[in-house]
Amino acid sequence: MYPVSEAFLRAVQENTRRYYWTGRITTKGGAVYLFGYEDIVKGSGYIFAQCCGSAEIELGTVYAAEMGVTLFSQVDRYTLDGAKVELFYHLRVEGGGFEEVPMGIFEVSEANRRLHCLELKAYDYMLRFEKSFNGFESVGNAWAFLELCCKACGVEIENTQGEIEGMPNGRELLSIYPENDIGTYRDVLFFVGQVLGGFFCINRRGRLELRKYGAEPVLEVQGRHRFSSSFSDFITRYTAVSSTNLRTQTAEYYGLEVDDGLTMNLGVNPLLQFGLEETRRQLCGNILADLAAVNYVPFDSSTIGNPALDLGDVLTFTGGQADGEQMTCITSFQCRIGGRQSLKCVGKNPRLAQAKSKNDKNISGLLNQIEAGKVGIHTFTNASAYVVAEDRVRVISIEFAAKEETHVQFFGQVVLDVRAAQVERRACASGSVVVPVPVAGAGGGTGGGVAVGAVSGDGEEAGSAGDDGGTGESTENVTVEVELPVIWTEDGQAAVFVTYELNDSEILAHRPVETWGSGRHILSLYYPIDGLVPNITNTFNVYLRMEGGTGKIETGGCIASISGQGMAAAAAWDGTVTVEEPMRRFALGGGLGMKVFAGDMGIETMELVQRSYGDSMGKVLIGAFGKPFEIG
Repeated sequence: MYPVSEAFLRAVQENTRRYYWTGRITTKGGAVYLFGYEDIVKGSGYIFAQCCGSAEIELGTVYAAEMGVTLFSQVDRYTLDGAKVELFYHLRVEGGGFEEVPMGIFEVSEANRRLHCLELKAYDYMLRFEKSFNGFESVGNAWAFLELCCKACGVEIENTQGEIEGMPNGRELLSIYPENDIGTYRDVLFFVGQVLGGFFCINRRGRLELRKYGAEPVLEVQGRHRFSSSFSDFITRYTAVSSTNLRTQTAEYYGLEVDDGLTMNLGVNPLLQFGLEETRRQLCGNILADLAAVNYVPFDSSTIGNPALDLGDVLTFTGGQADGEQMTCITSFQCRIGGRQSLKCVGKNPRLAQAKSKNDKNISGLLNQIEAGKVGIHTFTNASAYVVAEDRVRVISIEFAAKEETHVQFFGQVVLDVRAAQVERRACASGSVVVPVPVAGAGGGTGGGVAVGAVSGDGEEAGSAGDDGGTGESTENVTVEVELPVIWTEDGQAAVFVTYELNDSEILAHRPVETWGSGRHILSLYYPIDGLVPNITNTFNVYLRMEGGTGKIETGGCIASISGQGMAAAAAWDGTVTVEEPMRRFALGGGLGMKVFAGDMGIETMELVQRSYGDSMGKVLIGAFGKPFEIG
């Protein structure tokens, strides 16, 4: 809890209060912009912080706090990238004065301009530790690692060297082995926080601070201070820790004498890998001693708000459905500017966790880490094109080895451009044809007319007579049944046959077959392989042949893999060299000629480094002084 006066604590619990918020923005260029409570859009400002996830208590966490606010401001948004934002809470106390409480320092990550206002989203200095860590082999105590991280990322440390070294594991020498999963300085802080039995956060002054879960309440939240609340019916407590030892590939379990609570799984901590078994036992025992302080009731409550509360503060709730004798802890909070404050504590139910056996707890560290059960994979891609026809063609060949007796799986995909053979089809077309046929018939008529004439000049009479007449015909439809042969060609069906082969032995139990027309198709392949003998090179081949057409596989058209646990990093070469040479068909008949083939093969060991040895010796003088002695 941030240190405030007694007058502040009394004023913040009153039914009414008078307060206001202020802030300051400092750009990278040094420009300073002040804003007051009237410049903040109502209901837009908030601060959210957490030290655990959403399900259970955690150690070593390095969560960043988030701040969002909308201002009535005309500041150029392009100058706010990486700018520093400071917020302050002012509460009127007895005597009429206002007490100021800093609410944190944040760096702007997003600045969006609207018509009349400016939206800001910022995070605290924890994001500065998201820098690549290149200390592959480092040795030092916890303070040395903290000092290294803070100097590299430009963040000050709130804890002193004496405070860190005064902790149970503070003076222990820690080492990082080369093959670790540390990527950033933030990862280093996470593992150091686990060793020290606490969690890291950025405090209100912008400094890195290590905090531990405590057992002393700092504040009592009464029923009249809560708008709503929900409390669990169990108490979260830990009585054991589990840590994975990569050297022995085992999960080491350390518990209290009365082990009837939850188990904290530390996973694979690179700082806990070196040292004797007694040293690891002492380190994990000290972590368990710090973790044993967790004896909290999970809750979720909406309160009138106390801006002085911090992560890790232990509280007691009274009134209503709360049990005043039990403690709880703030693992996350959201403080609204001008609004309510939400407090929360997470935790698991020990009764449900007891459903697991102690053996399950021992191996849970290995199950949660990829290193303990790494899956190996061997891949294949064809480097040349193939034409698949009636003859069998090997399209995939993968060599692999296993370090232990295990089972693996083969997956593959082949893209084929199929050209199916043309097939001649014959059929008989039958039907009815309607033919119109004329029918014989007669009809006509004559009629009289009036002669019209004129007398010519020679006295002869000329004239003409008019007549009319006509003829007609009719038809009849005749249906004829006909039957004609029809011949045409069309695209046929090509069948592709797959053959699997393991270590020169053909697999007869599974022979996939696909049937396609012309076009591009994908052939999906799968086969499980079990009972592998360890430390022996295995070869898995896939052969294709096609009937009723041909298929073309382009370069890169075959992709395949064999994967499984316990796979060796690379298959060891057993000295076998395979040479293949295709040849066309030839007939065996009379007059077969024989041709002699001869060749030489030599084996030579090439010495790349010439070894020699030389020595020299100078003159050696041998001399002595005579020593008298008596005889008798």
